[in-house]
Amino acid sequence: MNNRFWGSAIFAGMSVCLVAGVDAQPANNMSFFITSVGKGDGANLGGLAGADAHCATLAKAAGSTKANWRAYLSTSPAQGGPAPVDARDRIGKGPWANAKGVTIARNVDDLHSAKLTKDMLLNEKGQLVNGAGDTPNTHDMLTGSDTAGRYLPISTDTTCKNWTSNGEGSAMLGHHDGKGPNANVVATPIIGGQWVAAPAGSKDKLNFVLCENSSDTNVPIAAKLKAYGA
Repeated sequence: MNNRFWGSAIFAGMSVCLVAGVDAQPANNMSFFITSVGKGDGANLGGLAGADAHCATLAKAAGSTKANWRAYLSTSPAQGGPAPVDARDRIGKGPWANAKGVTIARNVDDLHSAKLTKDMLLNEKGQLVNGAGDTPNTHDMLTGSDTAGRYLPISTDTTCKNWTSNGEGSAMLGHHDGKGPNANVVATPIIGGQWVAAPAGSKDKLNFVLCENSSDTNVPIAAKLKAYGA
């Protein structure tokens, strides 16, 4: 992600919340935060509705009076079910400010192109979120999205069954601090697994391969860990 925030997900269930309003926000009125805690059930957030409710609960506990909170999550199409949802289309038009009143982005395009820093991406309490070099490192965020904030049109699950599973399934990952080497990966049950950009002409955007894994040399590898799209 090259120091950009978007394209993200996580085992503890941490995610990003934004107010889906379109009016300018007062400088001291939080409309963006990273959740300080997950719901306690991995990537099972209760779907988009449950994730939105979790955002609203944390925001209210932090003193926010806003009600139109949306989790930055995409969903995948389900056979006989609803159409896919892109995270970028459910968060409003901006602008968004963090708990300290610092403007994160003026609009959706700005949100997906600005080089955001760890110091800007705070939780609802106004606290820094641990990143690379911190203990523990909690820079993984749930989004199920690509770097433009859209769902991934591939056959493999990238949203943990549209945020209803804490076991079976997989979810798209990214890092709020932009630190790699594998800034955009998918959490899988296979050690050293990673989605990588598919060769030109492939019907899919991504291929799943086993990568370097120093913790278990018995696992065969097929590629080197690298950022998605690199």
